[in-house]
Amino acid sequence: MKAFSCENVKSAYDKKYLDSHPIISDITFDIDEGSSVAVLGSNGCGKSTLLRTLAGMIPFSGDIRVGGRELSRLKRKEIASSVALMSQISQVYFSYSVFDTVLMGRFAHGNDLFGGYNDEDRTAAEEALKRTGALHMADRNLSELSGGELQRVFLARTFAQETPILMLDEPMNHLDLKVQAELSEYLKEWGSEEGHTLIGVYHDINLALRLSDTLILMKNGKIVKKGEKKEILSYNLLQEVYDFDVYGYLRSLSASEIFD
Repeated sequence: MKAFSCENVKSAYDKKYLDSHPIISDITFDIDEGSSVAVLGSNGCGKSTLLRTLAGMIPFSGDIRVGGRELSRLKRKEIASSVALMSQISQVYFSYSVFDTVLMGRFAHGNDLFGGYNDEDRTAAEEALKRTGALHMADRNLSELSGGELQRVFLARTFAQETPILMLDEPMNHLDLKVQAELSEYLKEWGSEEGHTLIGVYHDINLALRLSDTLILMKNGKIVKKGEKKEILSYNLLQEVYDFDVYGYLRSLSASEIFD
């Protein structure tokens, strides 16, 4: 079973620019159910746009299938039952409580958009807050939180959605090292469970390699290469995608050199 199948996909944030100025184009690939995928590339290459396109959030052309179903034919709630996406934090959001914000991730599980959460929903929200180390903030207002605290809350909302596909856009931004390590372990464990598909955009290449078995390398809105990380990680390919010596940079950050 394919979690995603894309053929000749292009997208833009305004439908009228789909043909003249698409953000991403010529996107054709499959993602197997149960795989862990990292999307890598420099800023502005289209990584976040790719995730939003797969989640049906912006206009696109071409064919995208989620679990064999045509994305363009699915209702919002049907998509939300299969795909959870945590985008990069916006500076504009409603100032709900932390717990109410995480409960919103349960939308696909209920029958009422404006409430009607049951005990199962509340338990799922509580467990998601525990996983992100944010349970102690449950009664606080979003407007009171730091960037790192907000990141934990929006991650928790994504986890509470309990979908077979998780898509995370820079999930570790603003988080301290301890929380990063804890969440990395949780994501690795989650991704190893049968039927779970994890797709992440990461700036940290080491984190991407730790969490993923498959890489998608992007540049200028197109896919340069997709494959197993052992097959496609090469000096020349990373140099092409990032336009600088990635290998040399990573070696310069070696912790063993710092602490020797």
